[in-house]
Amino acid sequence: MSWSTPEPLRRYLSDLVAVADEVLGTELCGAYAAGSVGLAAYQPGRSDVDVALVCAGPLDHGVAEELVPRLRHEALPCPARGLELVVYRQAVARSGSPEPGFEVELNTGARMDFRVSYGPAQRPSADGLFWYGLDRSILHQSGRVLLGPPAADAIADLAPDDLRRLVLDALRWWLARPVPAGEVPAPGAEDAVLGACRSWVRLRTGVWLPKVAAGRRLLDEAGPLVDADTADLVQRSVAARDGGVPPTGAAARAFQRRVLADLAAAPA
Repeated sequence: MSWSTPEPLRRYLSDLVAVADEVLGTELCGAYAAGSVGLAAYQPGRSDVDVALVCAGPLDHGVAEELVPRLRHEALPCPARGLELVVYRQAVARSGSPEPGFEVELNTGARMDFRVSYGPAQRPSADGLFWYGLDRSILHQSGRVLLGPPAADAIADLAPDDLRRLVLDALRWWLARPVPAGEVPAPGAEDAVLGACRSWVRLRTGVWLPKVAAGRRLLDEAGPLVDADTADLVQRSVAARDGGVPPTGAAARAFQRRVLADLAAAPA
């Protein structure tokens, strides 16, 4: 791990891979940091730690049930808000499938609700089934190798039509979530705005960017989508990532709707 990473996170990722290796043994083919770590945008105190493990074949349920308690925050304390871990078998990782296709999903941390799912059938569809294909697309582009071959070799990207469908599904899912009423700042609304910026940038330019960089890229390139109010909203959202006042939920939702409409209207 030669990229710039806070030392507590560096130690944690090394320990996580060591535990995975102990439990999975020769079944472990690769381990990759995704999300903010993969995109070189990790913010201590704010970011999650996203990790994907790749195993040779279908994971025995007993092995999966051994891995989860070993990686829970109570056994291996996560220095971030929490760990979001997904285990894929090698065939799924290399397939470019838009389907979830995971063996194990684990969310655990001091400031994160615990969740464990042993396969997509245990994942409620209302929680969104688009995350996994999108995460693998980001991993293909920017996954940081903790163990194994380069991420681009181990994890395939999605076909353009599948990527577009999942991005639009994700935007619709976010729009369906409740927002605070009234014209008051809504903590988390900045991530809704910048997440929409990231979706726009990926479909319009072909690259996954961190949220803040995506916001700035949209301001530079979105043309008619960006009026004075939109520019102020995005800039306010960027500032909120460093402790500034977040935008209102209503403003964030209005922007998400504009981004969704712009992307849905674009030629496939």
